[in-house]
Amino acid sequence: MNREALIAVTPLWIEAWALGPALPGVRIVRSGMGPEKAQSAARALASEPAPGALAVAGVCGALDPRLVPGDVVVASELRGNGAPILLDSAKPLARALEARGIRVHVGPIVSIAKLAEGRDRAALGATGAIAADMESAWLAPLSARSAFAVLRVVSDGPRHPLYSPSIVVNGIRALRALRAAAPSLVTWSQSPEETH
Repeated sequence: MNREALIAVTPLWIEAWALGPALPGVRIVRSGMGPEKAQSAARALASEPAPGALAVAGVCGALDPRLVPGDVVVASELRGNGAPILLDSAKPLARALEARGIRVHVGPIVSIAKLAEGRDRAALGATGAIAADMESAWLAPLSARSAFAVLRVVSDGPRHPLYSPSIVVNGIRALRALRAAAPSLVTWSQSPEETH
């Protein structure tokens, strides 16, 4: 069996829909939302031959109030499932995005078990994490087998609440930005300098 060059893991069907046209020939795996589904997806992927690279891609909630819907975030570190995991992929992926004219924010992403708003979001932001998701840290054990990166796009944040009518417009903006950013994952996965 041939080793796949890249697998993209995304939690939700709508994220997979956004990624599909931008990643022809790349297998997109839907993990489902939340830690339990992410862990289940990680176990399933660990039972397969390791791809050359694996990327988690989807939307996230901003913790840094300077981030707005549609902003692209690349994880330099994952927190939330044991000890923090540093990702060497951050700089090469950020360069691939910037080469496409996409402004990118690089920093820690914290994975949480349930959606956070208000004080919970502020407390997470006070740790220095710039965004939150609900899956990446539980998929990170796969980084031991393949080059591993996390690309997320902001859909909501401190100034753009999740539970607001504006989430429809902000969500569309995030999905469009995700689609525009996705080809950079292929560039990153093919880069001779990208590392585990």
